[in-house]
Amino acid sequence: MVKSKTRWKMEEVNQELALRLQQQLHISPLLAQLLVGRGIETADEAEKFLGGGMQDFYDPFLLDGMETAVKRIRQAIDNDESILIYGDYDADGVTSTSIMIHTMRMAGATFQYYIPNRFTEGYGLNEGALVKAAENGFSVVITVDTGISAVKEAELAKEMGLDLIITDHHEPPETIPAAYAVVNPKKPDCPYPFKMLAGAGVAFKFAHALLGELPHHLLEIAAIGTIADLVALVDENRLIAKLGLKALEHSVNPGVQALKKVCGIEGKVSAYHIGFGMGPRINATGRLETADRAVKMFITSDYEDAERYAWELDELNKERQELVEAIAAEAEELVLTMPEEERDVLVVAKEGWNEGVIGIVASRLVEKFYRPTIVLSINTEHAKAKGSARSIAGFNMYEALTTCADILPHYGGHPMAAGMTLAEADVSELRRRLNELARAWLTSDDYIPITKVDAICTLPEANLETIEQLEKLAPFGLGNPSPKILIEGVEIADLRIIGKDENHIKCQFRQDGVTLDGIGFKMADIAAELSPRDEANVVGELAVNEWNNQRKAQFVLKDVTVPGLQVFDWRGTRSKLEKLAALDGEASVRIVSFRPQGQRQLEQQVQKWLTLQLEPNPEIRQLVLYDLPRSYKELEDTLSVHPELERLYCLFGEEPNALSSLPSREQFKEVYKTVYLHKSLLRKDIPLLAQAKKLTPSAVLFILEVFHDLDFLKKDEQSYQLSQMKQKRDLTESIVYQRQKEALELETELLYSSYQSLRAFLKRFTLQDAGTKEKIYHGF
Repeated sequence: MVKSKTRWKMEEVNQELALRLQQQLHISPLLAQLLVGRGIETADEAEKFLGGGMQDFYDPFLLDGMETAVKRIRQAIDNDESILIYGDYDADGVTSTSIMIHTMRMAGATFQYYIPNRFTEGYGLNEGALVKAAENGFSVVITVDTGISAVKEAELAKEMGLDLIITDHHEPPETIPAAYAVVNPKKPDCPYPFKMLAGAGVAFKFAHALLGELPHHLLEIAAIGTIADLVALVDENRLIAKLGLKALEHSVNPGVQALKKVCGIEGKVSAYHIGFGMGPRINATGRLETADRAVKMFITSDYEDAERYAWELDELNKERQELVEAIAAEAEELVLTMPEEERDVLVVAKEGWNEGVIGIVASRLVEKFYRPTIVLSINTEHAKAKGSARSIAGFNMYEALTTCADILPHYGGHPMAAGMTLAEADVSELRRRLNELARAWLTSDDYIPITKVDAICTLPEANLETIEQLEKLAPFGLGNPSPKILIEGVEIADLRIIGKDENHIKCQFRQDGVTLDGIGFKMADIAAELSPRDEANVVGELAVNEWNNQRKAQFVLKDVTVPGLQVFDWRGTRSKLEKLAALDGEASVRIVSFRPQGQRQLEQQVQKWLTLQLEPNPEIRQLVLYDLPRSYKELEDTLSVHPELERLYCLFGEEPNALSSLPSREQFKEVYKTVYLHKSLLRKDIPLLAQAKKLTPSAVLFILEVFHDLDFLKKDEQSYQLSQMKQKRDLTESIVYQRQKEALELETELLYSSYQSLRAFLKRFTLQDAGTKEKIYHGF
């Protein structure tokens, strides 16, 4: 048995709706199920989701405050007033700022832009920047990706005669800032039909409104910000991402071209390229320094400058990666030294950790330990701790922090992620309280990651045509994840470990005569747990593998479970001890030897595992059969005392001095004739008789023992003698004969059978329902 690493939760799908979509749109059953699972229930909704074009964008003036904001900016342009664009330092903030800069240029505005420093100014609109803006003659400040919580700053702007226009997408507070205009789809009473735009999406809508036409050339930058900000890729976000990714393939923007080059992106651009290539490089500059050069890259018209900025971002990203690795290693070490009562919620803190990357480190710890996690950077000079939190399903981090509000002067976020500031002296108290909460809120199952399974299909259904249909669901991301597919009862074959670091696996899945290539990234550890031709249930993603201009269906394995008993075929292994060494340290392993010679070997080498007394032990999950059992009952008795057995290792080989086959009736007659003629046979003459009859000494001795068992012969230490027994008896009446016959049959079943036959044979002995188990050994 192989247990899954995660809890599989099946998406409930209305099959009637799925069938209707399948018939109306002439699509595969799998695609229809996935659409319904994503809340798309009508043909019109499905066609819009799968297709979608420029005509599907909403009117930007549906955003409350947009008309007021656009009128004020146009007035400023007409009057040649100076406008300040106030941005943010993450990828969404950088792209939002870049979109606004391009927009102001096209509109003929007089403007400058400003992005606060993460380390000296912190997040959001700050009073010092507004004061400088007023002093430098700006009359209008327009924010992007920030400002919705700037209540006091808005009052200050009004006092200084600054017209503050806020464009943002974050959750608004109870009190909306009294700015000149506030554009945010999440603002109460805003009639905009889609609420989940990223900051770049709101900036894109502003550009549409101000310029009077859809700014096609800004779609690529809007897509980068939207995907990098991890907003749900549904509705208008999906449209921005989908059209923007297409635009990225043929971009003429020098900054975009340079960034693609640095990331090694050629041809088709996917959400993956942004999430793991472009986004991290843009974010790196704001995490380690200021985000200014990332903006310059997107707005320059000079390709050489753009390429220089892009390579600088790449270098900063490498520095960021090294920093994350170092801090993550230190944080993991702290976790491993924590007492057990502090490991339900991980709260790690250290002086000098870079505030710009602790959120990434928190995510790493959640991925490794699957515990709600807070990583804090300590500033001893001010006796403060600043941190980032990441959570798991079932533990609402924002709600948990709210219960600790008395020791958290500043905190904010949502159920899965948050940020906070507190006194250094209160870190231990925060850790204690959160661990107490976790013990009250969570069960042991909550600490097992969840895999949401979107649909079940068979291997024949997982063909190239179906997978190409599923590609229409892209781009994938939050709110529209790459579908997780469950395929049940597949045979895993040709399993091998691959990769430079030997940390991936490659295999084939087989079912009903159909094969499908499989690959599991960073899953090499599972290889030792799988026996050949295991029938498994697998969860993963269907994909197209393109190689040498050929497209093949492929299954990207994410998790696997093998129900029932696994049989590992180690028969005939030359170095038994080498095989046993692979199991060293496994507490649930027991080794059984049926023969004196094997028992002596084990007593000398691995005595700690050897069990001669086969008492019942439900804790044993893995059993090694070191040598061949001599009877069905011996095998039956051994397996029956291990009711929870999951893995059975067959380490036996040919045992010495065993008969290769039963002597024939003619050979029995020939030996008996010799004894009959001489009335007796000395034991020392057995080799001579064996040579004369072309038998082995073991075979002759066996024949003599059978005759003795049937009372045809008597024996003592020196010889076998003819008895006075006159009654005819068949050879099969001999217990000795029957046992040897059974031993040879068992040897054939266990030693000379194919793996498939061996597995089927052994599973017959391990059925859990003893009442229905067929007795396949002879009852003597």
